[in-house]
Amino acid sequence: MAKVLVIIPAYEEAESIAGVLHALQTHTPDYDVVVVNDGSKDRTGEIVRSFHAVELITLPFNMGIGSAMQTGYRYAVEMGYDIAVQCDADGQHPPQELRKLVNAIEYGRADLVVGSRYVADSNYVPSFGRRVGKSLLSRLVNRAIGGGITDTTSGFRAMNRAALGTFAHTYPDDYPEAEALVILHKHGLRAIEIPVEMRERQGGRSSIGAARAAYYIVKVSLAIFIGLFKRITFVPPRGEESVSPTEMASLLKGTD
Repeated sequence: MAKVLVIIPAYEEAESIAGVLHALQTHTPDYDVVVVNDGSKDRTGEIVRSFHAVELITLPFNMGIGSAMQTGYRYAVEMGYDIAVQCDADGQHPPQELRKLVNAIEYGRADLVVGSRYVADSNYVPSFGRRVGKSLLSRLVNRAIGGGITDTTSGFRAMNRAALGTFAHTYPDDYPEAEALVILHKHGLRAIEIPVEMRERQGGRSSIGAARAAYYIVKVSLAIFIGLFKRITFVPPRGEESVSPTEMASLLKGTD
């Protein structure tokens, strides 16, 4: 049976994190959970600590979603997990949908499986700006990887040990989801998407407004373009040696 870890990056999600963790315990009690608290100044860490079966890693300050997720990937590799799933702390990713992603990995359909809001009928209705940004990035990413992914910005995704080893070694710092697909492709790994239901965030508010959305599109587009010309560094194919115990001990100094 595969050993599965749910990685939750969290920055000031005190309004929603408890509901997400309760739902995970209800729908996926056999999956382990780690929350990477990305320097939150609210009660996020305190709330997570009240869930005794949940691991908490606290970063010393807000480092961004890319650093939070790479911390989770390194933890997953060091702890020997077979599959890792990214699940947002704001409640947009329903835990009851997690098994769809994990099953696709277990069946060997791909190295990374993206939960897509756009490949089937869904109640999720993104804003106009998000639709435009999604369309532009999808075209760019699919040109780079050869097609197949419509929801390139979805953070609801599962991966096997090969992908985990790659991302533990190399992962984008900021707005990482679309660029990560290109990195995966350059390392010879395969991504697919499957339909999932998503919801509006269940608390707090998004840090991406109209101005940041425009910046996001430009920044990620440039990063993808530049990344196409970068030489890749060899990564052990199953991730076993991507992070040493010494590196992990240093990484987890802020673990609560």
